[in-house]
Amino acid sequence: MIQHGSDQPAFNAAAFAQSLAKEQGFALCGIASADASQYAGQLKAWLAEGKHGAMQYLADHADIRTDPGRLVEGAASVIVVADAYHPQTPGPEPQAPTPAGRVAKYAWGDDYHKVLKKRLHKACNALEAEYPGHTYRATTDTAPIFERELATRAGLGWTGKHTLMIHPRFGSYFLLGTIVTTLPMQTSELAGFPAPLSPPTDHCGSCSRCIDACPTDAIASEGYSVDARRCISYLTLEHRGSIDEQYHEPMGDWLAGCDICQDVCPHNRRRADLAAQDADPLQVHARYTPHNYAGGFDLLKVLNWAAEDRQQAFIGSALKRVKLDMMQRNALIAAGNALAQQDDPVLREKVIELAQADNQRELVRETANKVCERLGFLP
Repeated sequence: MIQHGSDQPAFNAAAFAQSLAKEQGFALCGIASADASQYAGQLKAWLAEGKHGAMQYLADHADIRTDPGRLVEGAASVIVVADAYHPQTPGPEPQAPTPAGRVAKYAWGDDYHKVLKKRLHKACNALEAEYPGHTYRATTDTAPIFERELATRAGLGWTGKHTLMIHPRFGSYFLLGTIVTTLPMQTSELAGFPAPLSPPTDHCGSCSRCIDACPTDAIASEGYSVDARRCISYLTLEHRGSIDEQYHEPMGDWLAGCDICQDVCPHNRRRADLAAQDADPLQVHARYTPHNYAGGFDLLKVLNWAAEDRQQAFIGSALKRVKLDMMQRNALIAAGNALAQQDDPVLREKVIELAQADNQRELVRETANKVCERLGFLP
């Protein structure tokens, strides 16, 4: 147990928090002040332009999101932690030879919300026992808080042109969590950004790989802003209606989420090189071990799913929030792209069947018809 004398309570609390993070297996941990966001104006403009799409919760809680003090009254400090989630070994290959749809790496393992939250709560309990009389609130991305800006302030990295946090040595495959507290703590900046932290210096430079690689042009030409309405991750996971046909072909084989902007980032390739040399000290939590769908979902099987099939497939997964008709909508678009490259009679007949089924959900039937029309399957 760390002894905290009256002359250095902030330093000792910070050291205690760091030790708790290490004990709970977080890859990174830093501490930021609970000051209001520097980007409230940019958020307001982004929302005014409608770039949040159907994510109304971003607009509803904008004032809270830009000020931790509105989330926790009297907030003084924010402990920011990061889990490394990208395994450096490839996921299992699809078990069937038929076309498959890809899933973003963050969803390969168990639901990160639960994996993060359980350990954050343990850290909160330990902090309460050591420093009673203060408020400790654990958050993941379900709470209205700017994790990435706070992670930058805490020294975990900088915000890249694709708007994700990038660590200069370990890249961007991280999941973030915070503990907002009324306990005054020494920030990472005041501590001189001790290892493994780094000053939040932007190392993107003139690189535009993420911008150039995005197939839907969702990232602004100068970077640092994403139009969610064009983002494949948003379209497949958040958007609940019909997807504009202009995005069908660019969506490729993505069934849930997208990793393109991260996969092309040189900083992530550096982490892969370190892992290949057994020089990557980052540990991936056991609960992020890839499920059998990490290599992709068989599109034909998804198109044949009943509600219970979807439920069974997503047990313990962050993807369980994606409704059946959304998954089948995404699978139809991916199937159309696969069929445009190479015919598969069984898959083609399934798409046609869904387009003509009167008892099918409207979103599924509408998407199937769009795919058939594009590929000339129907007279």
